[in-house]
Amino acid sequence: MTHCAIAHYHELALKGRNRDYFEHSLINNIRIALKDIGVRQVENLHSRIRIWLPPGAPVDVVRDRLRRVCGIANFSLGRVIPLQLADPDLETLATAAMEELEGKSFSTFRVTARRADKRLVMTSMDIERTLGAAVCEKTGKRVSLKNPDLTIYVELLSRDAFCSAEKIEGPGGMPVGVSGTVACLTSGGIDSPVAAYRMIKRGCMASFIHFSGRPLVSRASEEKARDLVRILTHYQYDSRLHIIPFGEIQREIVLNSPAPFRVVLYRRMMVRIAQELARTEQCWALVTGDSLGQVASQTPQNLCAIEDAAELPILRPLIGMDKREIIDEAKRIGTYETSIEPDQDCCKLFVPPYPSTKTRLDDVLKIERGLDISTLVKRGLENAELSELSFPAATA
Repeated sequence: MTHCAIAHYHELALKGRNRDYFEHSLINNIRIALKDIGVRQVENLHSRIRIWLPPGAPVDVVRDRLRRVCGIANFSLGRVIPLQLADPDLETLATAAMEELEGKSFSTFRVTARRADKRLVMTSMDIERTLGAAVCEKTGKRVSLKNPDLTIYVELLSRDAFCSAEKIEGPGGMPVGVSGTVACLTSGGIDSPVAAYRMIKRGCMASFIHFSGRPLVSRASEEKARDLVRILTHYQYDSRLHIIPFGEIQREIVLNSPAPFRVVLYRRMMVRIAQELARTEQCWALVTGDSLGQVASQTPQNLCAIEDAAELPILRPLIGMDKREIIDEAKRIGTYETSIEPDQDCCKLFVPPYPSTKTRLDDVLKIERGLDISTLVKRGLENAELSELSFPAATA
């Protein structure tokens, strides 16, 4: 018997004439995710993807990697046995099932079979009955069709059968790379990494931009941003992180503007610098972690005033989510523990006690006439620092 994984996708099957392109992208991403553990053979079976595992492949690593491949709805790890359409060897299939059950604790089970090739003489129900009876006899466990402790999955293909005792959810969504590149404004907080992940899950490559309070504060937020990008690189395999020292620019804004408007002015300047970097990265949009009404800069009026500074579209994947939902997703994708570590965020520098929450665009434009906008944008771009990260074996 040979070990392999079978991955299923849902959304890709609806792509019509473009389906081959999306499937090819997903297969290529699976190869990248598993390249360092010797996986070479990944097959497109047109309704599922089969990943052949080399002898000794670390199953836990394979499971963890596939769990992060965007585009995979679910997958199973199991065994493959040869299959004759006219005379399927159910005894060998039962042996494979028993080997998959080793080490698993359960009292009830069911068998779920699917025929990919309808030429097989036995129906899915025939396979389920026969295999279920064999497992009952060998284990003494009983069948429960409604609420089993464990399900044995059998997929009957044209020349072989696949048997597994687990089904693991993937991220779903689209394969990374099919939706172009977006520039994600990334702080060290909880929200922006989740926003970036949501765009990655929709097939975007994320290019990251972090505004640091340096030289007025330490590099703590930069290291934290780099750690967050390293985690997100597990989902998209290659990342670029631009760090912009923003402290002096903030000081210039503070010296030339009323305190209540500083937050909006900071954000407008960040948008201007970010979109220039985005153009060099061939990004089609900016992405922020804004959630409506969560903080002063995210009121309807302030969001509109900030967006006015943009020439590229600004995407806000979290706009309708509350904090608990965002935290739950951060925990699922692995960024939460890093995000809650203390740092010196530039957004906390020179923040007034009572920021404007209903900023009028006319007021902002009037204040900005006293700022040398083009010089400040140029300063930010000239001082930008680039890091490149990759996965597997992420390096900065």
